[in-house]
Amino acid sequence: MKKFISITILAVIISSFFSANSQTAKTTKAVSKVEVFYFHYSRRCVTCQAVETETKKSILALYPLQAKKGLITFKSINLDDKSSEAIAAKCKAEGQSLLITSSNKRVDLTDKAFMYAKSNPAKLKAELKKTIDPLF
Repeated sequence: MKKFISITILAVIISSFFSANSQTAKTTKAVSKVEVFYFHYSRRCVTCQAVETETKKSILALYPLQAKKGLITFKSINLDDKSSEAIAAKCKAEGQSLLITSSNKRVDLTDKAFMYAKSNPAKLKAELKKTIDPLF
């Protein structure tokens, strides 16, 4: 009988240990906010406009719930406006660029955006997904 009680107590202790560990693992991590910035000038070519249009469209298609909750945002910023100087300095944008930021991370997708926006929007969408998914 003593052996049975000892085994039962040991089993309860072990199961409570594993239960506590599984609950700790289940706690939700803090969700980061992802910001997508497209910096441009007032005079824009067709490709420049396509970068903005395709990026915005892709973000809304890939992350509709996160966009609705404000966890991902897209902002088009005109560098010719004096009011954009602070955000451009904060993001270290020195010219036309497509930047993705989250916490302390900053990813520059400018080259890929200008390469694919007009000729292969699906490829741009894939690049955005590949870059943004790890940030959530």
